Amino acid sequence: MKSDRTLSRWSRVAPVSMAAAGVAVLLVSGGAGAVASASGVARAAAIPLPPKSAAVAALVPAAIAKKGSVQVAMDATYAPDEFVAANGKTILGMDADLNAALGAVMGIKWNALNATFDTIIPGLQSGKFNVGNSSFTVTPAREKVVNFVTYFQAGEGFYVKSSSSLKLNGLTSLCGLAVSVETGTVEQSDAQSAVGLCKKAGKKADSVLSFSTQSEANLAVSSGRAQLGFADSQVAGYIVQQSKGLFKLDGSAFAVAPYGIAFPKSSTLDKATLAAVKVLMKDGIYSKILAKWGVQSGAIANPAIK
Repeated sequence: MKSDRTLSRWSRVAPVSMAAAGVAVLLVSGGAGAVASASGVARAAAIPLPPKSAAVAALVPAAIAKKGSVQVAMDATYAPDEFVAANGKTILGMDADLNAALGAVMGIKWNALNATFDTIIPGLQSGKFNVGNSSFTVTPAREKVVNFVTYFQAGEGFYVKSSSSLKLNGLTSLCGLAVSVETGTVEQSDAQSAVGLCKKAGKKADSVLSFSTQSEANLAVSSGRAQLGFADSQVAGYIVQQSKGLFKLDGSAFAVAPYGIAFPKSSTLDKATLAAVKVLMKDGIYSKILAKWGVQSGAIANPAIK
């Protein structure tokens, strides 16, 4: 899952190389009716931004409040969570909408920077980024180097070409197969752990093909280089939905775990963010954002700092 996400994603448009380049975030405010998505398919109407909360704004560190903005790293190849629009600049998705809403409640702007997934946590540690919001699965290894504010939960899922006869069920079903994953994700780690599981069971190990973006991982499956793709469950479902019949899901979602917005260990912005998440949950904006992107099943009720 972008999970160890470590991470993963797929854009509905051709891959765009914009690592660490600033891009605009489409705010959830304004406008009525459906608007065009990156695929040309109409998506839900925009959601009004919530008002600033004085209580939450008071928790924002003074230096950030004075500056009025934070730099938020996102790997925008992971629809429907985050992906680049057809204009090649705007980041859309669940996390992009949450960024805008959180910033509104906190009284600061959350400016998105498109970055390769496996560079985000190092960027937080070096001070390059203030926040990482990119479908990060909360794991013990990650908790050692960054703090998280939980806001969602997701499992892992497999997708294959529609013509495939594979019947997948958990990691041990990967034995002997070529698996396509995004580099730095939980799926990559789990697919690699399956190598040992297969050998222990006396079976041929799976072959793990890792790619820098989810778009490239999807191409490996569609081209036949890999027999299956492995991504966060809601992302796998979205990949299938947008593939126009090319892919199908295989097996049930498993290994459900929380997502977290990531912060440097030295930052206190996590406290303000937790308070803002709670405001969005209470006023219904959180639910509306998840419903807009069809990921309501991942909703949580008790966000926390990890």
